[in-house]
Amino acid sequence: MSHLPSHLRYTKSHEWAEVQPDQIVRVGITDFAQQELGDLVYIELPKVGRTLSAGEQCAVVESVKTASDLFSPIAGEVVAVNEQLVDEPERVNNSPYQAWLFSIRTDDLSGLDRLMDADAYLLMIDQ
Repeated sequence: MSHLPSHLRYTKSHEWAEVQPDQIVRVGITDFAQQELGDLVYIELPKVGRTLSAGEQCAVVESVKTASDLFSPIAGEVVAVNEQLVDEPERVNNSPYQAWLFSIRTDDLSGLDRLMDADAYLLMIDQ
């Protein structure tokens, strides 16, 4: 298991969340998730402008092994998607903590308090 960035928050469904300025939260998948999935071949991102609830299914990643739904870690509006990943999904395999998938503007960052810190996430995946 590679180093888990301590500034990120983590979900039980293996998404990470990173707070940006202006109440923006970037979302990606963890190194553990991309290793379990294998080589990614397709990513379906949410539409910009879509309003999401915390825990709502909003994207799909497909690998040579399987497809997996992704869930929003926080409620808010999708304000950006990483279009590079549509043509180059392997970027997630190469750099899962740099290859963000989408960004959400939220009215309430306290929703992130329900997510795990790096230590708690590591405990979960080690079980």
